[in-house]
Amino acid sequence: MSYAIVYTSLTGNTARLAEALRAALPVEDCLYFGAPDAAALAADTIYAGFWTDKGTCDKPMEDFLRTLTNQKVFLFGTAGFGGAPTYFTQILTRARGNLADTVTLLGGWMCQGKMPQSVRDRYVAMEDSPRRTAMIENFDQALAHPNDADLAALCAAVQKVQ
Repeated sequence: MSYAIVYTSLTGNTARLAEALRAALPVEDCLYFGAPDAAALAADTIYAGFWTDKGTCDKPMEDFLRTLTNQKVFLFGTAGFGGAPTYFTQILTRARGNLADTVTLLGGWMCQGKMPQSVRDRYVAMEDSPRRTAMIENFDQALAHPNDADLAALCAAVQKVQ
């Protein structure tokens, strides 16, 4: 079974997940590893990783997912806001909406990912409120992700669907 790991990564979080997948999967079956590219379309299975932008996958990944035809796909990604499985499910559902009916979705997995310091600076500048406090706390919690447990959980999720 040939596969491709296609990913987008703004802050390096999703790249870290993609590297963990590459290390866990048989290297001889890998046809492509990198940013969205038509070269990946020859693979039987696509592991598509993305960063979350406005509650869904980023635009380059959205465009790539729309080019898939008959492949099997496993979606994975990172989101700065996170920790809540319900939110991650919503993101994966929105990303899945870019797939044709002829594509087989194998599954999906997400974790929280650290955000740039500029995001925290923006939160700190906001008017003091419980929402602001929660946003800062979420930012601080995200700094530790993706961690080794996240990487192991992604690889375990992929192993389950093979």
